[in-house]
Amino acid sequence: MIQCAAMKLVTYQKQGGDLGAGKRRIGVISERGSADSAAVIDLSLAFRWLEQEAGRSSDAQAVRARYGDDMLGLIEHAAVALPAVRQVLAAEHTGHLPSSVAAEPISTQREHVQLLAPIPRPVSMRDGYAFRQHVAAARRNRGLDMIPAFDEIPIFYYTNHLTVVGPGPVRVRPLHLDGLDFELEAAVVVGKTLRDADVATADEAIFGLMVMNDLSARGLQMHEMQLNLGPAKGKDFATGLGPYLVPREDLASVRRSTPHGDQYALPMVARHNGEEVARGQLADMHWTFAQIISRASYGVTLHPGEVIGSGTVGTGCFLETNGSKVFHNRWLKDGDVIECEIAELGCLSNTIALDRA
Repeated sequence: MIQCAAMKLVTYQKQGGDLGAGKRRIGVISERGSADSAAVIDLSLAFRWLEQEAGRSSDAQAVRARYGDDMLGLIEHAAVALPAVRQVLAAEHTGHLPSSVAAEPISTQREHVQLLAPIPRPVSMRDGYAFRQHVAAARRNRGLDMIPAFDEIPIFYYTNHLTVVGPGPVRVRPLHLDGLDFELEAAVVVGKTLRDADVATADEAIFGLMVMNDLSARGLQMHEMQLNLGPAKGKDFATGLGPYLVPREDLASVRRSTPHGDQYALPMVARHNGEEVARGQLADMHWTFAQIISRASYGVTLHPGEVIGSGTVGTGCFLETNGSKVFHNRWLKDGDVIECEIAELGCLSNTIALDRA
């Protein structure tokens, strides 16, 4: 498995019959000690403790005003919230973090929580088309030459920000299983308001990165795209994000500055029912995230909490590898497990579940 070392922000729910089970919370993963002892620190409680330590008001309203109420709020308050998270982790590492706040345990063992998408409801969600290998192979498999426009503009489309899923089951309807596919991608989260941004400004506006699986129903997609209006029902039913959101500043060791924006040297891999089916490198993006954001912000104001995907890495979907004869008519089926993993960003594991209702 690819190892993770950076700060990992999460949205989660406690499981079981404990008080507060099912309530959506924001947290940070603690891996003090062995990997088996990983826990999730409740950031709302931890922030409350920090406010008490600083002699400030620590009631729920004051904490929300300073740090935000959910992951979107934390992103909006990042200048204060991220240093506070680092304080919490440092206190936990040295044993100074209390075990409970207001009679609630401040951390929960990883096996007792359900991780959700880090941002369950993004402000918006665009998906790019940034990997040349994927675009060239997909066109070649259809008997087409590489399209020159790919080198002219970093293109993207809007997808459904209201059907985001995190780790766990992905419920699909029967028509989705006609060529159900994964797409191995990364996504960035915008952390600042910007408009008409150059690439340097766009890079600085990125809050963090996470794994993205752009689930795609190819039968529906191919049917509707005969009308040249872009993907709709073939894409709108589910997009996987998670399991963690890693701040950009925590990726400095793998970030490479270029005149066209930052690149991230992060290996990517996908596994279908445990078998590796895709492998790539995030640094192979032909268009950087900064270039995509700059294009998206032309004449348009972008806001904290907007999500932008990279597009599919080369070999990162069955549509490409089936067409290249790596596989033969291989697609996701009911009960299958698909894992999309990126170094430092974690492994997003989903199980396909047919909804016959």
